[in-house]
Amino acid sequence: MARIKEQSVREVVAATDMVEVVQGRTPLRRAGPRWTGRCPFHEERTPSFSVNPVEKLYHCFGCGKGGDAITFVRETESLDFVEAVEWLAERFRVTLEYEETSPQLEASRQRRDRLHALLEQATAFYERHLWTSAGGEPVRTYLDGRGLLEPICREFRLGLSPGDGLARKAQEKGFTRDELRAAGLTNASGREYFPPRLMFPLADARGRIVGFQARKLHEDDPLKGKYVNSPETEVFRKSALLYGLHLARTAIAKQERAVVVEGNTDVIALRQVGFEPAIASMGTALTERQLKELQRLTRRIYLCFDADAAGEDATLRGMELATTLGLDVRVVTLPKGQDPADAPEGFEDRLEGAESYVVYRVRLELERTPDRQEAFVRAREILQRTEDSPEWQDALRLLAGRLSLPKETLSSLAPKGGARTLTRELSPKMLQTGDRLERDALAACVAHPSLVTLLAEVSPEHFDSTLHRRFRDQLIDGGEDGELVVLRAELDARAAREGLDERTGKERLLNLRERRLRRELAAAELSQFKELQTALARVQEAILELG
Repeated sequence: MARIKEQSVREVVAATDMVEVVQGRTPLRRAGPRWTGRCPFHEERTPSFSVNPVEKLYHCFGCGKGGDAITFVRETESLDFVEAVEWLAERFRVTLEYEETSPQLEASRQRRDRLHALLEQATAFYERHLWTSAGGEPVRTYLDGRGLLEPICREFRLGLSPGDGLARKAQEKGFTRDELRAAGLTNASGREYFPPRLMFPLADARGRIVGFQARKLHEDDPLKGKYVNSPETEVFRKSALLYGLHLARTAIAKQERAVVVEGNTDVIALRQVGFEPAIASMGTALTERQLKELQRLTRRIYLCFDADAAGEDATLRGMELATTLGLDVRVVTLPKGQDPADAPEGFEDRLEGAESYVVYRVRLELERTPDRQEAFVRAREILQRTEDSPEWQDALRLLAGRLSLPKETLSSLAPKGGARTLTRELSPKMLQTGDRLERDALAACVAHPSLVTLLAEVSPEHFDSTLHRRFRDQLIDGGEDGELVVLRAELDARAAREGLDERTGKERLLNLRERRLRRELAAAELSQFKELQTALARVQEAILELG
């Protein structure tokens, strides 16, 4: 991917209306020079999300998310850095310049842009044929019979391939036969790839159409399979996509859960009744690329595949891979022959009965293995490679109940790592006093650049945190470090919330020097004691003068 020139990045950030971008995700209200609202990244009743429209920074005091305009777009749109800059550039009409690349790379980028434009034209063509043509009437009736109403079908941009006419229209608009083939819209002989079929456009993380999934409508259909995808192309990789993710990602991040179902119509039916964090796995077990895409949004994943053997196998493969990535995986079991689309209104209730990974695995082994001894051995292997947890204890009780195991057998079963050890995790908000002092000092310097001169007199050793030392150096040197943008956003918001004025900033910097001198005194030899004590007295006097 071509690198965008730094000057272009700065121009994009300068042109960005931060409030407009954020309000696309959550309502804001003005609070003095800043804007506040409910965080778009987690559920909350009391607004704790703060936006600085001048510095183009945001921070949530509830979940800790923060950064600049580019970070916000990356998080909410699931884009990488270059894609986020391009997204903002398109939104605020900034022409980007790229670093010099080889002619081959530039030609490749332009070709991909052409293919995306062609696929967008194809989507519009299929949409028009479904909703305005006489040939679309039976398909509209079919969709209505499935309970899928026109507004939701239009949101997912469903269409109908007439089997011909697309290639001619595309060529009239300037697209070539080679481009039609490269986009997966025609075959080697130049004929259109899709016969008359119901078309489900497939979009990438930016919402750009990259291919199609087509459903069979007629018995004489020349293509095999009830559902057929576009062939793999330069822009379409089935293993990298999740159907509906471009529409569901905000709900997934906010609700901190993703529900993976098997069919596109399941996703559409669930969204129609207001259940938004649903996506489909493109008809296969989840791949590592798909799971890593979800991992950017949430740690909790619900799998809801068919209850038949193929569905169980797909669930198992997806679960095994997801657990190795550290995801919290749960399984929603439906009655045989039923899909989420059959009863979407009650789907939320089904999540309450979702099984954890370890319980599902143990139950499945017990149901699949008729031999009692073999079932015990298989279940024991699962339990022994799983960490202790309430779910592990549930699986143990399931095993004991199904096989009527004696207590001495149960006592021999131990989770991975042995007995449970209880540890208490500290919330990011529970900052220690020293850490808070360092952050307040730096926050004041962010809000009042005149304090940076005094900050330069405080050495890096005055800061315990390596991150704070790096940020101190950045403030003094005036350089840029993209990894520190989240910290800058937090400190900017902290200074505003705590009302850190210039006098308070001076006091916090003196407090850092006082803390350092006290530590040196505690470890000092007798010959150094008097000098350090004198220095400490001067710092304490300066603090009193500020008061």
